[in-house]
Amino acid sequence: MKIAIASGKGGTGKTTISCALALAISDEVTLLDCDVEEPNSHFFIQPEIERLEKTFSLVPEVDAEKCSGCGECGRVCQFSAIISMGKKTMVFNELCHSCGACVRICPEGAIKEVQKKTGLLTIGKKDHIRFVSGRLDVGQAMSPPVIRETLKYASKDGLTIVDCPPGTSCPYVTAVKSCDAALLVTEPTPFGLHDLKLAVETIRELGIPFGVAVNRANGEQNRISEYCEAEGIPLLLQIPEDRRVAVAYSRGQALNKVMPELHETLLSIPVQLQSLTEERKVREQEALV
Repeated sequence: MKIAIASGKGGTGKTTISCALALAISDEVTLLDCDVEEPNSHFFIQPEIERLEKTFSLVPEVDAEKCSGCGECGRVCQFSAIISMGKKTMVFNELCHSCGACVRICPEGAIKEVQKKTGLLTIGKKDHIRFVSGRLDVGQAMSPPVIRETLKYASKDGLTIVDCPPGTSCPYVTAVKSCDAALLVTEPTPFGLHDLKLAVETIRELGIPFGVAVNRANGEQNRISEYCEAEGIPLLLQIPEDRRVAVAYSRGQALNKVMPELHETLLSIPVQLQSLTEERKVREQEALV
C-alpha cells in the first residue's frame, strides 16, 4: 500500500507526520521524500546513506543538416518547447515534457532524444525504514521527472509513505496519483481551510480515498473539523498546538519523541486508510454489476 502525505499549502506539517508515521510502524516501511524542491525528511530520519543516483529526462536534439524547417515538430508540441523559424529549429528544454512527439513526427528523422540531468536521489536506510529522497537540480524548471524517479523505489509488497510536494499543481498530482490513499495535512487557519478545500477537490477528481490530519489543533472543534464533518471526510489525526513540537522540530527530533501519546493514533492511520481503499473497491465492483 502506498500512502501519500499531502497538503494544499506548504508548512502544514507533512514531513513531521510522514517521519512520525514511518518511525511509529515497527514493520519494514519505505519512506519516499518527493518534495524534491525542498526535501528535509533526512533531518528527522538520519539514515545511513548507501548510494546516490543521478536522475535524467529526455529532451530533443535537432540535427541542423537533416532539418528541412517544415515545422511539424512545433505544431505537434503541446508545450511550445520546440519551434521552427525558417530553416532553424530551436529547442527550449525548460518547457519540454519528454513526450517524444517531435521525434516521432519528424519526416526527416532530424530529431533524437538525449539525456538531460534533472536531479539526484539519496538512497539509504535507518533501522526498519528504507529511505529515498529526491532533490531537483538548481535551475531546473520542472520537478515531476525527479518525483517519478523517486516513486520507482516504492515497495512492491509492503507499506510506502510518500512525503508529497505542497500545493495542487503538477508536482502534487504526480506524487499523489500513483498512491492507494492519501492523508491531507492542514491547520485550523483561514489559509489552511482554503487550501485544504483545493486539495480535496483535486484528490476527489483523482478518485483516491483520503482522510485529514490537523496540525497545531487548538481544540477538538475547529474550522477544519467542522468542514470535515460537513463534507463527510474522516478526521484521522489531530496534533495539538504545543511548544514541545516546535522545539523538537527545530532540533531535528521527530514528533514521536515529544508526543508518545500519539503512537496508537499514528498506527491506526494506515489501517483506516486501508479500510477506505477497500470500501472504494467494493463500490467500484458494485457499479460494474
